[in-house]
Amino acid sequence: MTVQAIVFDIGNVLIEWQPERFFDRVIGAERSAEFFEAIQLHEMNDRVDAGEVFHDVLTEMIAQNPEWTDELTLWRDRWIEMASPVIDHSVRLLRALRRAGHPVFALSNFGNETFAIAEPEYPFLEEFDKRYISGALQVIKPAAAIYEHVENDCGIAPGGLLFVDDRGDNIAAARARGWQTHLFEGPTGWAERLVQEGLLTPEAAK
Repeated sequence: MTVQAIVFDIGNVLIEWQPERFFDRVIGAERSAEFFEAIQLHEMNDRVDAGEVFHDVLTEMIAQNPEWTDELTLWRDRWIEMASPVIDHSVRLLRALRRAGHPVFALSNFGNETFAIAEPEYPFLEEFDKRYISGALQVIKPAAAIYEHVENDCGIAPGGLLFVDDRGDNIAAARARGWQTHLFEGPTGWAERLVQEGLLTPEAAK
């Protein structure tokens, strides 16, 4: 089926999301490894992405883990440094698709407050035709309900959606609904896929 809209994940597709790298740099690799071993940080982040209030979750985690107060405070106060840098080629592809007249959506696990922090830093987040952000929807990928919401809201049949994401479980969930998919392993491969689909010219995909 012809692609009618392109759906972008954000983290690790348009913006790098590597919190371990931030903590390795700021507190040292050994302390960082202990921190990630001691605290279920990715599960904590899922709570925020599912709609819980970012600062409330961090306050709770600090109260429960006082020995990690400094590190959890860094997560709260310097979150934007973990969500960086921009993957420039991916952003160019997003903008090239829009210039070519293709509808471009965002489908991302992202908290309400953290998305509000990111928007001023990354203006391209306002450039999507539609945005489906898990915090607002209160459901996270790979739950089927979030993909169903996209289908119902945009009115495009599943086979007309081309979805790019860096996580295999998210890709598998979309494919199970009949979406076209691309597992993101870098912007070059994504650019090649967009050219292959006839959505961009080789020149526009650079």
